Amino acid sequence: MQAMVLEGLGRVTSDRDPLVPRTVPDPEPADGELLLEVTACGVCHTELDEIEGRTPPPELPVILGHQVVGRVTAQGRGVSKPAIGDRVGVAWIYSACGHCYHCRRGEENLCPGFRATGRDADGGYAERMRVPADFVYAIPERYSDAQAAPLLCAGAIGYRSLRLTELKDGERLGLTGFGASAHLVLKMAQHRFPRSEVYVFSRSEGERAFARELGAGWAGAIEARAPARLHRIIDTTPAWKPVVEALANLEPGGRLVINAIRKESQDQDYLQRLDYERDLWMEKEIKSVANVARRDVREFLTLADETGMTPEVTTFGLREANRALQELRARKIRGAKVLEIGG
Repeated sequence: MQAMVLEGLGRVTSDRDPLVPRTVPDPEPADGELLLEVTACGVCHTELDEIEGRTPPPELPVILGHQVVGRVTAQGRGVSKPAIGDRVGVAWIYSACGHCYHCRRGEENLCPGFRATGRDADGGYAERMRVPADFVYAIPERYSDAQAAPLLCAGAIGYRSLRLTELKDGERLGLTGFGASAHLVLKMAQHRFPRSEVYVFSRSEGERAFARELGAGWAGAIEARAPARLHRIIDTTPAWKPVVEALANLEPGGRLVINAIRKESQDQDYLQRLDYERDLWMEKEIKSVANVARRDVREFLTLADETGMTPEVTTFGLREANRALQELRARKIRGAKVLEIGG
């Protein structure tokens, strides 16, 4: 099969292709696994974190990609569902142990044996992949394969982030950064909290215009001060500056939820500007988001289907994966980027 393979770590730049096109053996499903014919795979900032070494794969080479849509073509022993021909999705959570303290509480995302799709196991930047049958999700019929792909990570992690804010209807919500995840959070918030105004902070005027187009009540630069203090803020950026600036916009007693698997180091010195009295005092909270559990993916797909929530996508071919990653690194973002692979 054809795949785009990560063979070595390094900075993603406009003149360096991090992935190599390869013909690799078809995977074979083991007991309890499925074989999928991949039709689409979303492109996520977490792939940049993997390639650049902030959350490196434990072994190389590896096939990236964790927002996967495909059709079941074979079942390993002991699997009867999903059936051959069913369309399913695969998210960042590839597997978890199922018996530790966190798994028993439904917190599989915190499992010490958590395995990530496209990092700890080969993912969806390929024509085929194998996956545990218990870790796939039925895709609502209303979505094309390309539309469904971002729902599996950008949507699901955005859903978890919004849930962790504990936002109440009528409270003000801030979003720092406005890429694949944040634009879906805006749509979720509009549906679930119709009396809550959403304020968007982005370094890109294009992203700010996109936010206004989708109904944000206000949009400004990362360092801007909102017209009113915000009760909850979700940070979806890879940088530190938006975290410090967000705290300055937070209402006393408010909560900042950081939706990022890693932060980049280029602007780490910005943390020196953190002022306890101004930024953290008055019972402000900071909470991180770690991965997703299966519950998040299932609940978000149901919510998206019921509301008709549809992501904005830009599509690429499998061989264009490097260009999609380079555009993501350059912040050329409007909605989500998706590789169309087969179907």
